[in-house]
Amino acid sequence: MAVTDVRGPDAGRLADLTNGGGLADTLRSFRVALLLGWRVESNWTDPVLFVIYTVAKPLASLLLLVVMITIIGGAASAGLRDFVLLGSALWATLVTGIAGPAWSILDDRERYRMLKYLYVSPSTFLILLLGRGGARLAAGAMGSVIALAFAIVLLGLKIDVGHIDWPLLVLSLGMGLLPILSIGILMAAVILQTRQESWSYPEAFAGALFLVTGVVFPLAVLPDPVELLGLINPVTWWVAGVRLALLPGGPSSIGGAGSLWTSATGFAAPDSVTILVALFVTGSLSTLAATIAFRTSERRARNLGLLDRTTGS
Repeated sequence: MAVTDVRGPDAGRLADLTNGGGLADTLRSFRVALLLGWRVESNWTDPVLFVIYTVAKPLASLLLLVVMITIIGGAASAGLRDFVLLGSALWATLVTGIAGPAWSILDDRERYRMLKYLYVSPSTFLILLLGRGGARLAAGAMGSVIALAFAIVLLGLKIDVGHIDWPLLVLSLGMGLLPILSIGILMAAVILQTRQESWSYPEAFAGALFLVTGVVFPLAVLPDPVELLGLINPVTWWVAGVRLALLPGGPSSIGGAGSLWTSATGFAAPDSVTILVALFVTGSLSTLAATIAFRTSERRARNLGLLDRTTGS
């Protein structure tokens, strides 16, 4: 609601803040939300324990997958070892980026009982969630970097620094951050409406994406309808771009014999330009869809009084 009856020298400034302000206010709000999210994540313990807690899960997941492919695949799994190690290391970033905004809503609504107060603050609610989700994404990225270093030093992941495609790596990482958060915003839109056991939804949804994004196995092993879901998902192209940049010439998660991609295009695997174009298109569409879905969910939650509801879960 616009501020129209404010007196005093700061009346215009207060009206701008309440109405959303401009780009400078948006960036300031995002920076504050990012800092708030990081402090919420890290203020419960000392820095050393926080780092251990952040990297324990990705390292455990990495080791579990290594044991599984070694025991089940034996010598035949040698060619996929680097493929799985890299994908598993990246997953820590993905799961925190996707689940982060939803977890932020649950924390503020269920644990701290602060969601309704944050909602009426001058900052736009969507920008606040992006900042809070970005802080969780940063923590997940830290876990991914440490897991990747662990895989290189101790598990034999072969990454040749001299052969890394740096432009593709930088562009893939940068272009993929907003789509990852946009999927998290879509999950947050769902969480605003749910009532029972909402805490399990974000990781359950992220786990479903684990199946269709080519993180630890190529999409070609999936049925065509499921593979199509992976091809329209920006996360799939983000993983493929980072993997191609770090492991040029290695197996691709998209394409191959019997894959939907190869059947439709005639190419064994997408090249770097195709990956970037697909990442941009799918990322733009997912961001637009997530924004519309969240605005719709936010409006319904406000009209029905769901912002100050607690589910008891």
